[in-house]
Amino acid sequence: MVNLQLVEGETEPMVRDRMIEYLEARGVLFWVTIGLAFIVVIGIADYLTATEISFGLFYLVPVSLMTWFVGRQYGVAACVTCMGAWFASDALSGFSYAWVGSYYWNFCVRLGFFLVVTLLLSALKASLEHERSLSRTDFLTGAATSRLFYEVVQQEMVRLSRYKRPFTIVYLDLDNFKTVNDDRGHSAGDQLLRAAVETIRGNLRSADAVGRLGGDEFAILLPETGRREAELVASKLKHLLDEQMRERSWPVTFSMGVVTCGSTPDSVDDLLKTADQLMYKVKNGGKDGIVYSSYGA
Repeated sequence: MVNLQLVEGETEPMVRDRMIEYLEARGVLFWVTIGLAFIVVIGIADYLTATEISFGLFYLVPVSLMTWFVGRQYGVAACVTCMGAWFASDALSGFSYAWVGSYYWNFCVRLGFFLVVTLLLSALKASLEHERSLSRTDFLTGAATSRLFYEVVQQEMVRLSRYKRPFTIVYLDLDNFKTVNDDRGHSAGDQLLRAAVETIRGNLRSADAVGRLGGDEFAILLPETGRREAELVASKLKHLLDEQMRERSWPVTFSMGVVTCGSTPDSVDDLLKTADQLMYKVKNGGKDGIVYSSYGA
């Protein structure tokens, strides 16, 4: 279950995303129940006011909720149910048309309007989810974008401040990557990047995250990971990456800066800058190595 309690240090987008996740996680039964409750209440209000006041427009509320949080099929079902409730309230209140064909005409017009709203909402949500996916996943490697990575690190900083559980950031750069692009072409370089990320992701826990922060620069978040565990993970990853480069005859090595946080950093930028500086310390010292540090030490 998503915790809706406001947490110090969370940004507005993080709170909004948690709220959306909470609502979307409520499930089909919850939203069907809510939708039917709305339809019943609106139908009763429509019946009690007879022809004096129309509540027809309010049927869009359950239709919209069902479409957005459950799906287009449920939205269509809500449209039909709303039409049934609308005409039932008209019939029970004694309202009648001079021409019987008016019933069918109005039913089709109202249903058509609600169906158009349903289809538009469904298309809008699909578009927003696609855009959200593009903004959060690097299209080439499948790693998280810098934006998403910053968000998950921020969340981990909040957890650290509340529960005092350490976490580690691994900042790595591909040495001599430009040589591969120049000598073998950008397609080979792209293949190398994808292979490196696949190796990293294939040897991380489900709670860990890898993000692409630059052309050939990546960062890894290791939640609830202290200095000793971080050294084991970083050493293992570097060994596997080096082995892969040798197998494919790619003249690439890896420079890595590893920062373990036992106290809350001032900001995500400050933390990543520290890890980046450690990585450059390796590069300036001859590349192909790992430097470890603890934040604030």
